[in-house]
Amino acid sequence: MTAFLDSLSAAAALAGEHAEDVDAHSRFPKEALDALREARALSALVDGVPFDAVARACELLARRCSATAMVFAMHQIQVAVLVQHRDAWPWVETYLADLSREQRLISSVTSEIGTGGDMGRSVAAVEPGWTFTKQAPTVSYGEYADDYLTTLRRTPDSEPSDQVTVLSLGSQTTATKVSNWDTLGMRGTCSPGFTISATVAPEQVLPIPFGQIMNETLVPVSHLLWAHVWMGIAGEAFERARRCTRKSGATGGTAKTQRLSELHGDLVATRAQVAEALARWQRESSEPDRPALQTMSAVLRHNVLKTSVSQAAARICMGAMEVCGIAGYRNDSPYSIGRLLRDSLSAPLMIANERLHEHNAALLMVVKET
Repeated sequence: MTAFLDSLSAAAALAGEHAEDVDAHSRFPKEALDALREARALSALVDGVPFDAVARACELLARRCSATAMVFAMHQIQVAVLVQHRDAWPWVETYLADLSREQRLISSVTSEIGTGGDMGRSVAAVEPGWTFTKQAPTVSYGEYADDYLTTLRRTPDSEPSDQVTVLSLGSQTTATKVSNWDTLGMRGTCSPGFTISATVAPEQVLPIPFGQIMNETLVPVSHLLWAHVWMGIAGEAFERARRCTRKSGATGGTAKTQRLSELHGDLVATRAQVAEALARWQRESSEPDRPALQTMSAVLRHNVLKTSVSQAAARICMGAMEVCGIAGYRNDSPYSIGRLLRDSLSAPLMIANERLHEHNAALLMVVKET
């Protein structure tokens, strides 16, 4: 793990140098992504880097630039789907070799107009001739992706929940931008709406039902890597608040130092929750057929991880600004919390917490173990 994280030090430093400009101009963090490619970080999971090291990398990058960390995390989520299910998908082995050699960047195309934000349903389908067209309100760094992992109905006659996953190469795909990306935070992720059209070969459709992929890999990996990004944002906000408090000469027992202690407790508890969830998923995902990940209690746990960490990150950032006062409020201060706070506010909206709480409430009525 240490060697991999050390190899990312230059990319993290470069991400930090350009973070304010990336945010101010809502532009893609090209410099940092080029550095990550140079470090061969985009193929980490293909090349045998442990998942917990990749998760830690998300946190370290987020300390420097939230957008770079989120792009890295979103890409690794797509790669995890390919790697975790490669045994059932012989075609993907050739693609993974290409990804490792060329450091290709994969975008996620799971959201869709007409589904109400429900990732478990699709409107667009794989049409005869292995072609499709999907209207997506957000496509992760869509203009900058090399390839696209898209969820679709299996056939035009399939039910909305009968979904498959299709990996289309950039050379096979037409991505037409239909909206802009001018957001409060995470501005450098550059994820506006697109119409995605492609014609693929039959073997580019993952043979496993998307519902299985979603439970075993996509949802838990998303929540785990996002959680590390949010911990990185919150951790940086806390450290700025601590430096500001030291600079002010505050001593133990003052209102500011007591508030700082409360924030530290919140951060430590959040890290412990994420660490436990990470260890459990790694253990359960290594089991034959991964039965534990197909249970309702597993879905409930992963949803709770997302809702609680996303809320904690924003809470810690807001608390850090309170500790720093006007120094945290200013954009030209070394203790500025503004960008970190704005980026953290995206967390409850990524797969909306409201939807997850609604789902969890239904699960709690029937699940026996939580």
